[in-house]
Amino acid sequence: MVEPFAVSPVAALRLPPERLRRHCDPALFAFASTAEVEPLAGTIGQARALEAIRFGLEIETRGYNIFVTGQTGTGRRTTLRTYLERYAAKRPTPGDLVYLYDFDREQRPIAVSIPAGRGGQLAGEMARLIEEARRDVPRAFESENYQRNRRAVLEELDRQREEDLGALREYARGRGLGLEVTPSGVMTVLLIDGKPATREQFEALADEQKERFRGRLKEIEQRLADVTNRLRTLERETRDRVRQLDRDVALFAVGHLVDELKARYLELPRLLEWLDRVCEDILENVGQFRAPAEGEGSEPPQLIEALMGGAQRRSREDFFGRYEVNVLVGRDDTKGAPVVIETNPTYYNLFGRIEYRATLGAVTTDHRYIRPGAIHRANGGYLMVEALDLLTQPFAWDRLKQVLRTGRVQVENIGAQYTLFPTVTLTPEPIELDIKVVLIGPAHLYQLLYALDDEVRELFRVRADFDIELPWGDEQVQQYAAFVSRQVREQGLRHFEPAAVGRVVEHSARIREHQQKLSARFIDIVDLLAEASHWAGGAGRELVSAEDVEHAIEAKVYRSNLVEEKIRELIAERTFLIDTEGASAGQVNGLSVALLGDYEFGRPTRITAAIAVGEGDVVNIDRETKLSGPIHDKGFLILGGFLRDRFGRERPLSLRASMVFEQSYEEIEGDSASSAELYALLSALGDAPIEQGIAVTGSVDQRGEVQAIGGVNEKIEGFFAVCRARGLTGRQGVVIPAANVRNLMLRSEVVEAVREGHFSIWAVETVDQGVEILTGLPAGARGPDGTYPDGSLHRRVEDRLVRMAEIAREFGGAHGGGNGDGAAEREEEGESPEPEA
Repeated sequence: MVEPFAVSPVAALRLPPERLRRHCDPALFAFASTAEVEPLAGTIGQARALEAIRFGLEIETRGYNIFVTGQTGTGRRTTLRTYLERYAAKRPTPGDLVYLYDFDREQRPIAVSIPAGRGGQLAGEMARLIEEARRDVPRAFESENYQRNRRAVLEELDRQREEDLGALREYARGRGLGLEVTPSGVMTVLLIDGKPATREQFEALADEQKERFRGRLKEIEQRLADVTNRLRTLERETRDRVRQLDRDVALFAVGHLVDELKARYLELPRLLEWLDRVCEDILENVGQFRAPAEGEGSEPPQLIEALMGGAQRRSREDFFGRYEVNVLVGRDDTKGAPVVIETNPTYYNLFGRIEYRATLGAVTTDHRYIRPGAIHRANGGYLMVEALDLLTQPFAWDRLKQVLRTGRVQVENIGAQYTLFPTVTLTPEPIELDIKVVLIGPAHLYQLLYALDDEVRELFRVRADFDIELPWGDEQVQQYAAFVSRQVREQGLRHFEPAAVGRVVEHSARIREHQQKLSARFIDIVDLLAEASHWAGGAGRELVSAEDVEHAIEAKVYRSNLVEEKIRELIAERTFLIDTEGASAGQVNGLSVALLGDYEFGRPTRITAAIAVGEGDVVNIDRETKLSGPIHDKGFLILGGFLRDRFGRERPLSLRASMVFEQSYEEIEGDSASSAELYALLSALGDAPIEQGIAVTGSVDQRGEVQAIGGVNEKIEGFFAVCRARGLTGRQGVVIPAANVRNLMLRSEVVEAVREGHFSIWAVETVDQGVEILTGLPAGARGPDGTYPDGSLHRRVEDRLVRMAEIAREFGGAHGGGNGDGAAEREEEGESPEPEA
């Protein structure tokens, strides 16, 4: 075993192998394989989210719709679907929704709800009723009884007409006048010798005879007008009698059909009222039913006649379309309340649309062309939609809020609202809503909507937030085994051995970066199960072993870590300068994490500090070149606060220091390198070499406390890989914040290297502890006299700063100036701030 690098005062800060990784003991599982495990029913953990979902589904007050937040892969959709289906099964099945023609206002179809499953039945019954009416009505009018009654009515009119005209004709003849009936009316003529007189004969008459004729003519015309009025009244009465006869015949043919249909829907008064209007409309338009059937006729039509005849036939079929039932939503196969998951929430997919049909260059529509949306299908139940998909669709979000606010939905095309000139179109009757909408989205989207849209807090009053982690306890471990069992069965995978399940649990903790937590992003676990089963099959094993799980983890890394290997090659070739042996002042190995989509890895970066006499400036070169982000800048500025707190209370800091991430060409973000930057700065000031075999990570505050950071496992493993490639010496290791010890789930090779003494990991709470590990010098604490002890790093730093202040004063005096801090110091000592002559 190689003797590790050790400094006795901080030996206790070195972590033992047992604290670097938590293991899942396969002995916890009382099964030989997951084939013996009951599959998981429900969700692991998520008590907070499940309670919110239950509350949101049970409360019936309007506005308590649900907004589900959380990361992708936490089982939000699966859990929601399970709960929605469970609650939907307990609720009654809502009725079918149908649209009917409004005989009084044809542009406003009537919406009627009828018992579930009977919408299609009603549509079929209405189709049969009209079919039978079109067949039976012509037959009824062809009957001998109808023809006889109709002839009797018309003959009575003819008889009365002949009697009245005959009496008038005889009266006129007695007055020397004759009546002639022509297509244009009744004409009165002069009779001479019983024959109509010619114009010459009339002109030859004496004036007295002409005047007498004109007087008689007026008398006859008056009588004729009386007869004509009487005949018109008689004709009108005859038409009414014929129309009534037609209605009676038609009613005899269809009345019983309508009555039979009404008897099936006695509990629906609106439908009964509509059926009465159907019967009345048939009687009023009996001529449409008496027309000959399509295809009758002897001669083949010409082209134009055929086109006109086709248009007439279409027009006639459109007329009969008014009796059709548009089943907007049918519940034939639905049991309980509906659960609708809309994956493409466009305006029309959500709220329905009105379609149009082109006929001879014109577009027409009617109640038959109203189409439903997801809102209609989910009415009486639940609608689940992805919030981000909804918000990216034009007009959909505003319309959804309006629908939920009013509790009604009306089918309306977008163009009807935004056309320059209003057009005639359908305005379907609105439908009352009883619906619970569930939106799914990331937490930041909910927070943004809640802050910017007041209606969100009114309409989505329940938030169900899915956690990304759950406790690592015995109960959760057993649930993980049940989850594996369920996935194996659902996806047709091989069953897992207990050790394999334990390795899955450990990897879950690695994903979460916590020894007491397991990941709730089950999408990652599902992928691991599928890939481990694949590798087990390739090895010819019936059961998945821990080795197969490990193989799946490493194979996934191998598929994604090309960039990581290239960087390590550059480090090995010393293209990227990273030292893993020796010591150097003002230089330290910092650790960062690179993110590459589905993969992240740790990489060391050399951080250097250079100092000189100045005016108390600490310059970040990366910041000056705009290669650092705001969080990194904040962490760097804290360094100045630390220096002023430790060394600038009694005198000015007369230094100028510059810090830089060497060979860094992309933006630097995060504050996890602030402790490393501080170590480099203290090392440079105290001229205390830092062991280059030790890398550092951790943020720091102004009091010198080391704070937790992210990606601790990747950072340690990244530096370990570099050291292993260069050769492990036993003096190498990583300094991490003590707060991150609970986050350690390191790879087995790192743990074994620590166990064998080839590599070390220290956990520190303060910068002072880190200083001793890196430099071998105690940091030192101020004594009662206000000074640091001899031999401490802080004493060396303070002495250096005092000398720099003296140099700055001397330089300022020799040049007739100086920095502001030095002038203030001289003023405090009673000296004049004016430069010496």
